[in-house]
Amino acid sequence: MERLQKKIANLGYCSRRKAEELISSGKVEVNGEVVRKLGTTVKPGDVITVEGNILDTSREFEYYLLNKPKGVVTTTNDEKGRKTVIDLINTNTRIYPVGRLDYDTTGILILTNDGELANLLMRPDSLVDKTYIAKIEGVITIGNIQKLRKGVIIDGIKTKEAKVKLRSVDKKKNTSIVEITIHEGKNHQIKRMFEVLGYKVIKLRREKYANLDLKGLMPGEYRSLSIKEVKVLYSLCKK
Repeated sequence: MERLQKKIANLGYCSRRKAEELISSGKVEVNGEVVRKLGTTVKPGDVITVEGNILDTSREFEYYLLNKPKGVVTTTNDEKGRKTVIDLINTNTRIYPVGRLDYDTTGILILTNDGELANLLMRPDSLVDKTYIAKIEGVITIGNIQKLRKGVIIDGIKTKEAKVKLRSVDKKKNTSIVEITIHEGKNHQIKRMFEVLGYKVIKLRREKYANLDLKGLMPGEYRSLSIKEVKVLYSLCKK
């Protein structure tokens, strides 16, 4: 037996919170009957209908690791008609991206129909490391590197401690390349952390996500995650 809202989320239809809203508003049916009680449980074989859509409860989960290229939006569809990360994956399964990368940001992105894993990875208290390589305008000082490590104030809240390494400096072009690892997921966090200190991010790439890296993947290419890799992600989320 499994709670209805969890089952809907795990099947990739929406988040658990959104599923609870749909249940409360009478938009979910189990075996042809409208269900409004959030404590409702379902069992294998039950037919679940959400907003008139019958969910496929027999499908298996799919997990993909994409090297997101620049100029692609991290969403399931785009009202402006731009190419999305979903367009790059060859599958008939309804998958969605875990978190977001900006239009001009490149690098690692996970896509899946496993709602439970997606929710765990995107939780505010998730301790999963994400490593970025940022090219910034200006020659960054040791003092500012220390500030990034200890945390800076964004919207009145101090960011958590980060791992920061200076990779290179080009004094002629007045640029620096900095490696920074965080486990938070605030909106545009890396760009905003540098902006607080007076640096503009010119290029940004997410190079690592937990136990995963970009090895063997060119921009726009993807691969399926192994069972072992998925198990490691789950173990990191539940520490």
